[in-house]
Amino acid sequence: MYKTISLCMIVKNEEDCLRKCLDSVKDKVDQIVIVDTGSTDATIDIAKEYTKEIYCFQWSDDFAAARNESLKYAKSDYILVLDADEYLPSDADLKAEISTGFDYYFLKIHNILSYGRAINHTAVRLFANYRGLLYRNRLHEHLNTMDEGANYTCTFGSVVINHTGYTDDMMSNREKDKRNLPLMIQEVEENPTAYNLFNMGRTYMSIGEYEKAIEYLKKAYPLSKELVIVPELVSTLGYCLSEQKRYDEALEIINEAVTIYSDVTDLHYLQGSIFMEAGYTRDAIESFEECLKLGDQGVTVTEGNGSYMAHYRLAEIYENKLQLSKSYEHIIESIKIKKTFMGAVNKYFQIVTKANISVEDVYQNIEVIYKTSNIEELKLLLEVLYSLRHPLLNKYLKEFNIRVEENVLAVGSQYDRQYNEAKSLWLGMEKIPEQNGEDVLLLALLLNDIELFHKAKPLLNLSSKESVIIHNIVENHDLCDGQLSSLSEKLLEGTIKRLLELQEYEVFERMLNCIWKGSLQVKVQVCRIVADYGFSEVAIDLLVKLFEAYPNDTRVLKLLGDICMNSNYLQDAQLFYNKLMKISPEYSTYEKCHDLFIKLGEIEDARNIKEFIMRNFPNSLWAVNC
Repeated sequence: MYKTISLCMIVKNEEDCLRKCLDSVKDKVDQIVIVDTGSTDATIDIAKEYTKEIYCFQWSDDFAAARNESLKYAKSDYILVLDADEYLPSDADLKAEISTGFDYYFLKIHNILSYGRAINHTAVRLFANYRGLLYRNRLHEHLNTMDEGANYTCTFGSVVINHTGYTDDMMSNREKDKRNLPLMIQEVEENPTAYNLFNMGRTYMSIGEYEKAIEYLKKAYPLSKELVIVPELVSTLGYCLSEQKRYDEALEIINEAVTIYSDVTDLHYLQGSIFMEAGYTRDAIESFEECLKLGDQGVTVTEGNGSYMAHYRLAEIYENKLQLSKSYEHIIESIKIKKTFMGAVNKYFQIVTKANISVEDVYQNIEVIYKTSNIEELKLLLEVLYSLRHPLLNKYLKEFNIRVEENVLAVGSQYDRQYNEAKSLWLGMEKIPEQNGEDVLLLALLLNDIELFHKAKPLLNLSSKESVIIHNIVENHDLCDGQLSSLSEKLLEGTIKRLLELQEYEVFERMLNCIWKGSLQVKVQVCRIVADYGFSEVAIDLLVKLFEAYPNDTRVLKLLGDICMNSNYLQDAQLFYNKLMKISPEYSTYEKCHDLFIKLGEIEDARNIKEFIMRNFPNSLWAVNC
């Protein structure tokens, strides 16, 4: 028998997205009901193009009341609920869905994010009319499907709802949640269910009050053991604990959860992220590899956590371990799976630059793995190249004859080593954007050009003392020890990185001498940069000097040990790691020592380290399972 569907919506000031929503659904439903809660824009005029059934409702700080107001006008067999920033795909077949006759259907909500990402979750959006189904809760309203005595039938539907407003929601979410906080508090006081306590925790998380979020999430957990929200609740709790640097608590909860919900990819991904942040590198690798085995699955699924994002994270880990070949393998896989994920494209260029692969080879490779098929893809690629100051920016600008702002042209020329052309462009600009201050300073240092320095100076927020220091550096004057300020150090650190990328080694050596007049912190950071770009021997020589001056500094010991191990100076690495264990007996040190002993073939020592990890760091899973 033919069954009918009513679309029921509540709206307020949705002129930017309402038409797209209604266009997508107008031929798929039999009735459109719109309840307006106080629009002051063109929302109602747009709605009138699609339906006469437009009703005004006095907003009462109660989303459930507004939803229920829309339901009371529904005359069809089934009700579809959409928000204005959602729309249906053209092939969505609602009538085929309801032909199965269930009381309600969980539909997949595809939340489109920035940078080509998405989060998928399920929600009840299609349900039978005249069955007593209605909404509860002022905030985070939901149907009363779990009421005592309820005997509704349900299933998972095949229709997907696209949600385009998620990015905007993310940008404005914090202020919106602060405004809604009193309503949420009132709801929890009146009805402290697992669902409300969970949403209270999520609300506090979204405004950055993690301790309060943890309090409510812990209250919700014992009340929600039989509910579908448990994996998401545990993920939220683990995330909040990790944001407070309470890694052991977070891992204890997440490690237990992944044994119960072993097929929920997002839990494994969060586990890997926390392991990574806490320095449990081997465990992080295993977690992300498990994500790849599972693929994207679970009730709530963040698109890519079982594919390109797991590869991206593994690329980050191996890059940090100075294993660029493995990092490269994973980032290539990430791009192959999702070439519009620009984080992976960005990381690809960083890796090949550190690996000192020629620009021409990089160009040939990117043409294969990221073949631009439309103007939007080309635009995204240019944005990445500009943000990285990559020399291929200039090649693409010229190849496609693209008209861009003068500062973009200047950046393209400068990092393609066409310095005089870049100088002419910078000096010819009436107003240089503040974002290009460091670019102009770099060129001033490369050319020893005071005129360029004066162009850069107002863009860098230098004090008068800092201005004198940088002026002296541009003119090749010697500095005194301790003369650099933190801002001067930051500017020179960024310059060091760019000089290595440009292969301007003479100027690099000059800047390095200036850096050596600064703090220990900036010296260690620069040594890391030098090692990252493949100059391990230089980094070791510099770090040995620091070790002689600061023999107990953990930053120096850790970096020296890491670089020596990666360079197969294993006895030297053992010296630094042994000293590090005495000074800083944290987990990551023991993991590195274990890996070192395996490399040295000292199996008994490796076994002893592993047993120590099992006793003292129970959240490390590889040691238990290995």
